[in-house]
Amino acid sequence: MEQILINLIAGAIGGNAAGKVAPSFDIGTIGNTIAGALGGTALGQLIPLVLPAITAAAASGNLSVGSIVTNLISGGAGGAILTAIVGLIKNKAA
Repeated sequence: MEQILINLIAGAIGGNAAGKVAPSFDIGTIGNTIAGALGGTALGQLIPLVLPAITAAAASGNLSVGSIVTNLISGGAGGAILTAIVGLIKNKAA
């Protein structure tokens, strides 16, 4: 459960960062936050499937700083990626 919360928060931050850094991707603060949170959660859930060591550490109760950092990075990246995709689609439609 902690991993999902970390991914949600990191994704929201990543989405807002992507919107501020690249104004062409910006879909507003609320849009960036929602898209970022969804993207962060999605990518944050995929990374442990690719890197089984993170899943093993979390399952054993030995959630280390490294696995938390990995969740923060994957959540932030997922948030930024989904925000950029949604921003591009919105701007193409407008």
